[in-house]
Amino acid sequence: MPLLFQPSTFRGVTLKNRIVVSPMGTYSAEDGRLTPFQFAHYERMAMGGAGLVIMEQTFVTRAGRVSNGDPGIWSDSHIEPMARLVSEMKRYGARTAIQISHGGRKGGQQRAFEGNGPISERNLAAGDEQLYPMGASPIPLSESWLTPVEMNEEQIEGIIDAFAAGARRALLAGFDLLELHLAHGYLLQSFLSPLANQRTDRWGGSLENRMRLPLAVVARLRALMPDSMPLFARLSVTDWIEGGWTEDDSVIFAARLKEAGVDLIDCSSGGNMRAGATNSNLARGPGYQVALSERLRREVNIATAAVGMIRSPDYAEAILQEKKADLICIGRQMLFNPFWVRHAAWQMGVERDFSSWPEPYGWWLNKWAQALAVNGEDPLGPEVFPETL
Repeated sequence: MPLLFQPSTFRGVTLKNRIVVSPMGTYSAEDGRLTPFQFAHYERMAMGGAGLVIMEQTFVTRAGRVSNGDPGIWSDSHIEPMARLVSEMKRYGARTAIQISHGGRKGGQQRAFEGNGPISERNLAAGDEQLYPMGASPIPLSESWLTPVEMNEEQIEGIIDAFAAGARRALLAGFDLLELHLAHGYLLQSFLSPLANQRTDRWGGSLENRMRLPLAVVARLRALMPDSMPLFARLSVTDWIEGGWTEDDSVIFAARLKEAGVDLIDCSSGGNMRAGATNSNLARGPGYQVALSERLRREVNIATAAVGMIRSPDYAEAILQEKKADLICIGRQMLFNPFWVRHAAWQMGVERDFSSWPEPYGWWLNKWAQALAVNGEDPLGPEVFPETL
């Protein structure tokens, strides 16, 4: 049995395989509430066979959203629709997670497919709210971006409370685990990075001080979560920018996260641009972040997930076999082919019929496969995994 399709257990939660649907923003919520599109999207991902589906970045305060299309968990009114969605995803054998976050200095953006820049007058005229960013220091993400409000002590303590309240709602909705967003320049990661945090109080300056807020949030979450419930963290292992957050910083921070009760680091990178800076050290390509996962796994002895242009099941299996990660996160390939996991199982010889598929699909597909087999044809041939995305 390929490692990709072997179960994996974290605390009291067992994933049926090691394939994870990455959290990907759909920008389709209304006033923070899930819409029919999002129900269809996530149910389809669960139906596709992944061991874990992580719901997109979900915000713990209304003002802390990145865009007006982001889902929220700042209100008790968000619990019931999320609970319905979780129940539907579990029907297909998927474990469920939610990524909780605050947008920080990235707040006030247009939806990604509308330009991904600061909210324009046109958006405001159409009824979108102005979302005012806040952060560790009054340093805008880049030129033309809004300057964030520097958070005071009361606001920082309030954000810790907001993360705790959001986590309680996620527990009530029935998610199997939580993922804390510590990546991509959003609030908690911006406190870590010298590019965004130039404070001189106890929340800035030294590495110890810059780690203080994320570790305080982790401590609050772990205190309210059952011991049997895993806590993952998505981390930008490096900013890829000179003077920013580094891999060496991440090694130290990951060890502290492990001590605080984080069970897995979801290893991403980048997203914390400063005005006039470019990611000159970043060369994107298949598996370009896998080495980051491997290093944290090896040096910190913590479970990791690899993510980033992992397109084929053979490559995903090689990452696991080479002990570079414990889980494989698949993003855009899942959008292109929500049944990526089931096709991978076929290609790798784990399944040779459609019996594990949802019965309304599997019955018909088995009839089709049987008819093709008469002529020696494979219904899932070698073109299932295009290398174009």
